[in-house]
Amino acid sequence: MNLSPLSRRSMLARCSLGFGSLALGDLFANAAGTSKNNGVGEAPAANRRNAKVDSVIFCYMSGGFSHVDSFDPKPELAKRHGQPMPVPVLPTMFNNNGNIMASPWQAVPRGQSGLILTDLFPQIAACADDLTIVRSMTTKVNEHAQGNYAFHTGFPFMGHPSAGAWISYGMGSGNRDLPSFVVLQSGEATTPHGGVGVFSSGYLPAQHQASILKADAGAPLAFITPAESGQRQRASLGFINALDTDFLREAPDARVAAAIANYETAYRMQTSVPELCELKGEPDSIKKLYGLDSPDKYTAAYARQALTARRLVERGVRFVELSCLAVGIGAGGAANPWDQHGKLQEGHGLMAHQVDQPVAALIKDLKQRGLFERTLIVFAGEFGRTPFSQGSDGRDHNPMGFSVMMAGGGLKRGIAYGVTDELGYYAVENQCTVQDLWATVLELLGMDPEKLTYRFGGRDFRLSDVHGKPISSILA
Repeated sequence: MNLSPLSRRSMLARCSLGFGSLALGDLFANAAGTSKNNGVGEAPAANRRNAKVDSVIFCYMSGGFSHVDSFDPKPELAKRHGQPMPVPVLPTMFNNNGNIMASPWQAVPRGQSGLILTDLFPQIAACADDLTIVRSMTTKVNEHAQGNYAFHTGFPFMGHPSAGAWISYGMGSGNRDLPSFVVLQSGEATTPHGGVGVFSSGYLPAQHQASILKADAGAPLAFITPAESGQRQRASLGFINALDTDFLREAPDARVAAAIANYETAYRMQTSVPELCELKGEPDSIKKLYGLDSPDKYTAAYARQALTARRLVERGVRFVELSCLAVGIGAGGAANPWDQHGKLQEGHGLMAHQVDQPVAALIKDLKQRGLFERTLIVFAGEFGRTPFSQGSDGRDHNPMGFSVMMAGGGLKRGIAYGVTDELGYYAVENQCTVQDLWATVLELLGMDPEKLTYRFGGRDFRLSDVHGKPISSILA
């Protein structure tokens, strides 16, 4: 066989269609009752031990919601409303800083746990006894794009794998007909500031990058409908199977193997994805629980994502991320819908209304289906907001202390961990980093955060970086 170097054009001409031939071989293997390894460089899933959960649903509040108006209320804000800050104010994003600003939302003890939460998220607050709040999160970045990368990957710049990609790499697939890492969008939802790189597989094998699915009625994915009959498609794949097999045997390449793995998944998604996103089989009571019948189009759109997320984890998908929709209030626009530098009460009120019912419904639905104990919900933004105003009625970015809400298996419930100061400006007790958060998630998934590594550029990288440790005090 001629092994002379191939140009990129020649390689693609000879092999691009061949990526699909492995899909046909995979189907034949299934029919024969056998299985095979789809990828190159896979971390062995057998390394999992004492796993508490199997899937993660990441409700990402892009733009950074205010912790002092939601999960970490501070009575001192009302007492000192309009007064200057008693401590030096560090440089903020825009530096149009005012005085201490009281929260527009009331805070009261919730549930039997007595967890104090505001009524910004009234339906989530009603689930207080199922919640785990970390009130002492910190990050080193104060800008949206860097913040999004830092929260998704542990590093404030592109090129590193997203948490979903790491989890896909570490756990493998729970459903061979669906991707392991899915990002859901609906309505006018867009990708967070920083672009699709926040969902990247980075230097991990490319089959672990996110698949972005539209949860709206209609086609959830471009070209999901086959362009030719199944018989003709199979004949085409079979014809080139021998060519691809010979090529990979003589010139193995992890990138080509990853492309084949993606092609195989895409081939099977032609039937699995339309069924997944078709919600007609869901009872009307479930649709109403999530808010699909809401007159607010934003709530209805996010509700479709939340319900689809439940259907995905029900089918074994490892990591699902939900995307917020911009409601037209805030400086950040579509990519940062929670970014209210002005009109905080109006903007945060509209955004909270969008996600409150669907997220609360997700908790209730997972519980009634017996999935709550094997699923982890993470509700977070890239940072919090300042206790003082920006302008007259907004809040600026605050990376020095903010909150993350979690719910699901393996956690202590109805608790708040960590403390910010009396104004909610700095984390002052049990400070946690984003790396600690993801180390905790990996621990719950049964993976050692220090052993889930990938060598790249002469260094072993990991999601928790070199200093992230599980937050053991919140683990059941």
